[in-house]
Amino acid sequence: MTFEAISKELDQKVYRPIYFLMGEEPYFIDKITERIEHEVLEEAEKGFNQSVIYGKETTVQDIVSEAKRFPMMSEKQVVVVKEAQHVRNIEDLKSYAEQPQPTTVLVIAYKYKKLDKRKALAKVLAKDHVLLESKKLYDNQVADWLSNQIRQNGYKVSPKAVALLTEFVGSDLGRMTQELDKLMIVVPKGGEISADVIERNIGISKDYNNFELQKAIAEGNVVKANKIIHYFAQNPKDNPLVVTISLIFSYFTKVIQVHTNAGKSQSELAGALRVNPYFLKDYLAAAKRYPLNKCLRIIGYLREADGRSKGLGGGDISHEDILRELIFKILH
Repeated sequence: MTFEAISKELDQKVYRPIYFLMGEEPYFIDKITERIEHEVLEEAEKGFNQSVIYGKETTVQDIVSEAKRFPMMSEKQVVVVKEAQHVRNIEDLKSYAEQPQPTTVLVIAYKYKKLDKRKALAKVLAKDHVLLESKKLYDNQVADWLSNQIRQNGYKVSPKAVALLTEFVGSDLGRMTQELDKLMIVVPKGGEISADVIERNIGISKDYNNFELQKAIAEGNVVKANKIIHYFAQNPKDNPLVVTISLIFSYFTKVIQVHTNAGKSQSELAGALRVNPYFLKDYLAAAKRYPLNKCLRIIGYLREADGRSKGLGGGDISHEDILRELIFKILH
């Protein structure tokens, strides 16, 4: 099942005997686990009927024994197994999965690993229970996910604000949620989470960041680009060179895609680049300024700068000078 399908069932108070939540993205696993912990039982029922056990300290036999108990003065009991990836011989859970206790909701949080879907346990879980593979979002999916989260919580957001948060936090959805929680405290319900709000409350400069540096490069704005480089040099911990080089590399990869997808409509082009259509104009402007052969040379400059930032090629040069030289080569 997908995260959305599970969430919809939980909204309708439909609870399954077993939730096996596995995969690389802990955010979706945590969200489902938290909902079941908070929603299945009334507060007064939890003392006798809700238990949390940890994978490092338990066995499959312990889990089954806990799950087979009958609830006390309640229709259901909830058993949550956290850090279940540490449980040895997890495949031995198959027998219980074939005949689960109908009054138990068993949640198994199996983070950073996944079952072999060819084996019996995964097949039983997929057929009769909830088996979620929680995958990390690709970088190009995070902006859409973030926009949806903000709107679902009743707030407005600008594409620039989404770009700022995405650049600052990356694809760590847990951390992203923490930053959103801060912003939703200071912005009234129905209000807009803007770039100014982000700058005041999270500390991301709305004028001096990699997003604005890319924009300056697209526009050929030498003065603005050098101001941003100077700001980065004064705040190196918040603006590591390796991240800047990586983002510029990704940017020019997309500019190259604009050239190689000539003739497509803007909506088709946005889909090919996997970017919000709002930002497409920046890539189109960059493609006019930077012909394909120049873009290919820029990719070479970026590889060279990346190597120098890691100490390759000899010489003692600061990260500021590496970036300044890189931007000079790009803009001239």
